[in-house]
Amino acid sequence: MKRREFSVGLGSLGALGVLTVAPAAQAQGGPVEGQHYKRLAQAVPVSTPDKIEVVEFFSYACPHCNALEPLVEPWSKRLPADVKFRRVPVFFQRPQWEFLQSLYFAVEATNQLDTLHRKVFAAMHVEHKNIARDADVLTLATANGADGAKLVDAMKSFAVQTKVRQAKQLADAYRVDAVPMLGIQGRWTTGAEAGTHERTLLVADYLIAQARKQG
Repeated sequence: MKRREFSVGLGSLGALGVLTVAPAAQAQGGPVEGQHYKRLAQAVPVSTPDKIEVVEFFSYACPHCNALEPLVEPWSKRLPADVKFRRVPVFFQRPQWEFLQSLYFAVEATNQLDTLHRKVFAAMHVEHKNIARDADVLTLATANGADGAKLVDAMKSFAVQTKVRQAKQLADAYRVDAVPMLGIQGRWTTGAEAGTHERTLLVADYLIAQARKQG
């Protein structure tokens, strides 16, 4: 979803053929800069210098992020040992999205990603529940056998709020204006321009290989 235009679907772009990898690009051996991915004007420092860093920018409120999640989860687990994958929720100046930033980092801080991460997406996009208040988090946690009070407390903690601030800074540094978006090694981004969610991951694989080659 874009920062301003939240209703644009990736499917419509793919149907128009706008983002299909061109034969010339395939002949040259990979995706084309400016067409299938972007290079950042200024490199962003990575959190683990001895690994290739992949950052998924997302929001629980974004339907396209929900659609990507079943693909990115197994993909991220198959990444080589020299690649570090991490998720960063975005804000886009929306109060609910900021609340959901805190929720993600609280789920992470309480070691409940395996239990609750996909459940939050499902609650919002399959069950069409609104998650914007502490009471909503308590209901979600209880329904999934988690400690809701512990989760709400974690959302308000200094550690989680520090991560929220850092997430905003990182999204700004990466020039994130739509989600889902993948940032690769502080140098490149890819997302909607790849054409489909599957192609986004293929472009990411290509950029990971480029990062490894360039050092």
